[in-house]
Amino acid sequence: MVEASADGTPASPESKGTLSSVASNILDGPLTGLAPWIFLAVFEGPGDIGWVSGVALAISVFFLVADRLRGKTFKLFGAMDVVFFLGLFVVQFMLDADGQVWLEKWIGEIANITLFVLAAGSILIRIPFTLQYARDEVEPEYWHAPLFLRINYVITAAWALAFLVAAIAGWYGDAILDDSDNIWTGWVIQLAAMIAAIRFTAWYPDHAKAKAEADEARDQMR
Repeated sequence: MVEASADGTPASPESKGTLSSVASNILDGPLTGLAPWIFLAVFEGPGDIGWVSGVALAISVFFLVADRLRGKTFKLFGAMDVVFFLGLFVVQFMLDADGQVWLEKWIGEIANITLFVLAAGSILIRIPFTLQYARDEVEPEYWHAPLFLRINYVITAAWALAFLVAAIAGWYGDAILDDSDNIWTGWVIQLAAMIAAIRFTAWYPDHAKAKAEADEARDQMR
């Protein structure tokens, strides 16, 4: 059966390829592993932990299953997403009113500290979390190349730093200022840290490759 586009005309192979490329761009990359955490950060609030954690869990499961169905490599970070949000979804039902208030106040810091531990821990066990996403974008012959590995260690470290900055900013707003809605500690600083990590992730690979090529050319001229 011939597929049709929205205006009723047959869909061209180019449009199918474009749609497939868009879908791949959405499903691939470290930001998919961060999607449920971003959802939590945006929508959590008083009385919202239950439904927000449930949706975040569904997002986590969706990306994990989508990777497996598409034959992508297993993502440890994606699996940890499922574990965290499943635990959060279950635990919030077990808390009394005071426990719910405590969780709602500190969930931002709990999330950012968890992300920091996951990122830093992935470096310590020598599997930087961005590496598993990056391997989906390159041929297996490059998976163990020193430059490829170094790029992912550096990018993962940048994300770990961003998570730590966000956690400290949130803690300062909640513990020192006693103001969970402080625009600077609750939003500006944390958002700036995330944007900086995203921009660094986009910039650093080309910079590292260019520097490596320049160093190689300089060595050859000696």
